[in-house]
Amino acid sequence: MRERLFFTYMLASRRNGTLYCGVTNDLVRRTAEHREGAGRSFTLRHAVTRLVWFETHPTALHAIRREKRIKSWPRDWKVALIEGGNPEWRDLWFEIGW
Repeated sequence: MRERLFFTYMLASRRNGTLYCGVTNDLVRRTAEHREGAGRSFTLRHAVTRLVWFETHPTALHAIRREKRIKSWPRDWKVALIEGGNPEWRDLWFEIGW
């Protein structure tokens, strides 16, 4: 049986731009939805399409708890989390989506 993973992720409009934090069980599909404008109105309105950070979790509960924690953080903590693993703010979609 295939192990099911859950993801907490952050999207950005550009380097140091608008940020969005979310949870999904299919990161490739969900990121594609954001990129195609099928995501939430917030991401569409602010052109938040670049996957800049993500991590995996064994359960949905873990991923949701992490998302809520990150959403409550000050912006500079979120930026530090992104830059800790992705200092150039590259769009990770090209590493996971293709």
